[in-house]
Amino acid sequence: MKDHLIINHKEYTSRLIVGTGKYKNFEETKNAIETSGAQMVTVALRRVNIGQEKNKENLLDYIDPKKYTILPNTAGCYNAVDAIRVCKLSEELLGGEKLVKLEVLGDQKTLYPNVQETLKAAEILVKDNFKVMVYTTDDPIVAKELENIGCISVMPLGSAIGSGLGILNEYNISAIIDQAQIPIIVDAGVGTPSDATIAMELGCDAILMNTAIACADNPVLMASAMKKAVVAGREGYLAGRISKKAFASASSPSEGNFLYNANKKKT
Repeated sequence: MKDHLIINHKEYTSRLIVGTGKYKNFEETKNAIETSGAQMVTVALRRVNIGQEKNKENLLDYIDPKKYTILPNTAGCYNAVDAIRVCKLSEELLGGEKLVKLEVLGDQKTLYPNVQETLKAAEILVKDNFKVMVYTTDDPIVAKELENIGCISVMPLGSAIGSGLGILNEYNISAIIDQAQIPIIVDAGVGTPSDATIAMELGCDAILMNTAIACADNPVLMASAMKKAVVAGREGYLAGRISKKAFASASSPSEGNFLYNANKKKT
């Protein structure tokens, strides 16, 4: 069965998107990403060099843009003006590519989205023909408004960035998925493979993660685990889980040939 993620009219066989920050070096970044099977990688232009700093090591010497979709993001921006500026810089650096991940943060302590500034930036960028994948809260109303503005993917947080707390509000994530006509990608908070599986079982289209892999004791091994977790969660969602019940339900049949034959022998 063909089951591909479609972002900006492009098909992806992997539903795991990975970040490129916090690794020990670019070589480790490369090895972890290759092991993860990810086909899209996100880059914080304020923190990782992809050509904006000519005298520094360039990530694109390790991560081939012909092999991976490079998703520049506006991490570190705290208002719409700065975020829009970073998006336009990414367009210049990537030869006119307009696919971006929009993040407008509220403060340095929580790294929660500033919803008002996010909405403002999204509206301006969409009008300028940017293809906006947007990081936001797990508020279904905000998520729908961002979709209505024209964002191509909404990316609600599972919990705070880098916290590893997992999916704290499954109800809200499910509500966002149920109403959406665009891909919903959980972004932030995943700490373990089981967190990734839970998000995928809810029906998310993909998972984006960075810290969970990059800051693991063994990033390459964790990348392998996350790859499998995302696949397992997706297959579990497509298979359709059994209904939850308040009482036990026997796993063996209470009637049928086996029981009939057993009773027949007794008589």
